[in-house]
Amino acid sequence: MKIDELDVRIVQLFTEDSGIGVLAASRALGVARPTVQARLDKLRAAGVIQGVAPALNPARFGYPVMAIVSIEISQGVGHVPVGEALREIPEVIEMYTVSGDHDVMVRVVARSNDDLQRVLDAINATGAVNRTRSVVVLQTHFQNRVLPLFAQVGGVGAKPSGQEPE
Repeated sequence: MKIDELDVRIVQLFTEDSGIGVLAASRALGVARPTVQARLDKLRAAGVIQGVAPALNPARFGYPVMAIVSIEISQGVGHVPVGEALREIPEVIEMYTVSGDHDVMVRVVARSNDDLQRVLDAINATGAVNRTRSVVVLQTHFQNRVLPLFAQVGGVGAKPSGQEPE
C-alpha cells in the first residue's frame, strides 16, 4: 500500500488526539472532510489502522508490576493450545510465538511481586509448559513505537541508515 504525507499527518493527528472527530481533523489538516474519511477508510481496509481502542496503562489501575516471561512449551503440544490457555489468564496481556531458545514470550502484569508469583504459577499450571523464565520490567522507556516507521514510509522524516534518498 502506498502511504503519503497526508496519510502520515492524519494518523499523527489521531494518534495525538484519539477523540478528535473527522470534521475537526479535516479543519486542523486543512483538507476536505470526505478526504480525511476516505483516507481513514483506506487505511483501515488495508489493515494499517487496526483499531481505535484507548491505550490503557495497567499501572494506573492497580497493576504496577510488569514482567517479560519466556516459556518453553512441552513437545507435541503446539502453540495454539498454549495460547488458548494463556488467554484465560487476564494478567497475560501479550503473547508472541518466537524462534530461539524459547517457544513463547509473554508480557504479564501483576498487582505486586507476590501477585506476580501467582500469575507465574498460573502459567506453569496450564499443563503445556516445561519451563518459564521471567524478568521484571523496572522502567518502560517507550512501547508500541510504530509512528516513526509509518512516517518514514510516507516520506516524512529521515531514511534509515544505509538507505539512499529517493
